[in-house]
Amino acid sequence: MSVNAGEPRTITWLGRTEMTGIWKTPVTGRVGVRGVNVDGDGQADRRAHGGPHKAVYAYAREDQHWWEAELGRPLEPGVFGENLTLTGVDVTGATIGERWAIGTVLFEVAQPRMPCWKLGARMNDPEFPRRFSLAGRPGAYLRIIDEGELGAGDEVHIVSRPDHGVTTGDVARIYLREGAGAERMLRAPQLPAKWHEWARDHIARAKFAR
Repeated sequence: MSVNAGEPRTITWLGRTEMTGIWKTPVTGRVGVRGVNVDGDGQADRRAHGGPHKAVYAYAREDQHWWEAELGRPLEPGVFGENLTLTGVDVTGATIGERWAIGTVLFEVAQPRMPCWKLGARMNDPEFPRRFSLAGRPGAYLRIIDEGELGAGDEVHIVSRPDHGVTTGDVARIYLREGAGAERMLRAPQLPAKWHEWARDHIARAKFAR
């Protein structure tokens, strides 16, 4: 539906002044996707945001419609800080490691989004990150496998899908439910190592507690 980008800006929120790149707006024409970014996009804190496993963030327009009903107001593309606002794609139901061809770019689904306080600032609601997490609509961070260009109106082609069946929504639910089913994460080798480390630690603690 749209490609969204924005450079970091300085904001003051709840008494703290920080840089954030969560404000993103639709761009026109074909957009380059290379390295770990969409052209014209940036992240303020690369320790927590961006990088190869969080290069591009995708969110479903259908989930935005759900939020519009919850919040009682319209929401524009990019409002969740997503680079790609997609329609007709089950982003939260995407399998970890699933590959999407959009334009001339090849992406791989890497992990769900775990929101921080900056989403609360963007939505002008300090409780919104918690609401977002509990809603079970995390969207998906994507890796860039092949660089290229894309634009609004391009189709999303699912070119491959691993058979382990672990989705972005599954990972988010397991984490937020404090590890129930943590062993499932280990079935998805395409998950970033930090998720496997968390799962193994949780499994070990659970065994020790018995």
